Amino acid sequence: MARWRIQTKGVTPEEAGLCGCWQFVAVWRERKELRQGKVIEESEEYSFYATSAAPGQYTAQQLLQATRDHWSASENGAHYRRDVSLGEDACRIGQRTGAQVMATLRNLVLGLFELQKHRGQTKAQTFPEWRRRLTDTQKLQLIIGKS
Repeated sequence: MARWRIQTKGVTPEEAGLCGCWQFVAVWRERKELRQGKVIEESEEYSFYATSAAPGQYTAQQLLQATRDHWSASENGAHYRRDVSLGEDACRIGQRTGAQVMATLRNLVLGLFELQKHRGQTKAQTFPEWRRRLTDTQKLQLIIGKS
């Protein structure tokens, strides 16, 4: 069982301090997991968003769906691949610069995979499969731009 409530506040980009921002959106979500009619787990969450959508442009339901779609794409797309395939959450680099360098390298590797898929230069359907198929020579050629 889930309930939600959404509130919006129209602003100007100057008021928001964000170029192109025309409203702030606050979403409250309450979720209760039921088993045989009994609550076994419940959670409550508040999320805040800034959007370029004009006030009144979308209904509350449409704005909520947009936030769901955004997070679904993030969690099931890039984050999943970065964490599961590249072990990002397990990385224990403590310095900000090192963490930024590693994030950049992860983005580079994922981008190279997507580019090869787009160009039809790989038969691999998934990122882990692509990584396993590449030889060390092929990896170096990708990095220096010879594909």
